[in-house]
Amino acid sequence: MTPRKLEIEYIEYSSLCELEAQDRELVNCAVHAMRLSYSPYSGFRVGAAVRMSSGAIVEGANQENAAYPSGLCAERTALYSSVAAHPGATVESIALCGGADGKLTDDPISPCGACRQVLAEFQKRASKPISVIMAGTSRIWKFTSVADILPFMFDEF
Repeated sequence: MTPRKLEIEYIEYSSLCELEAQDRELVNCAVHAMRLSYSPYSGFRVGAAVRMSSGAIVEGANQENAAYPSGLCAERTALYSSVAAHPGATVESIALCGGADGKLTDDPISPCGACRQVLAEFQKRASKPISVIMAGTSRIWKFTSVADILPFMFDEF
């Protein structure tokens, strides 16, 4: 038996103004995307924004359905839309945020397991790390790679 330790590094910002301009823009687009959420069942809106290698930004929002679980998370709507809208470009970064009643959560929200795995697949396709930004009003977390939020990701057969 060999004990192992897993450490994850990330940057924590205390406000949006601390982010680099392009990351701040991406978070603002994720906040904007929250307005496009269709979430009558949970009442929790999630917005995501993806920056492509072309510089384009694609937004996505969670879309719920009475026939649970046939809805889709904001991260996946943004990622899948990015491929359709910008063939040939790769994903460079994604920002996400969530909230209810028109208010962003204080703490960052994180992607579900399915979204993390989809992000891992997009990172594999891009052959380079995708940065992940999770934003709340009291703090913002930035990870340099999907591997930081999904250690031991399922990526090989």
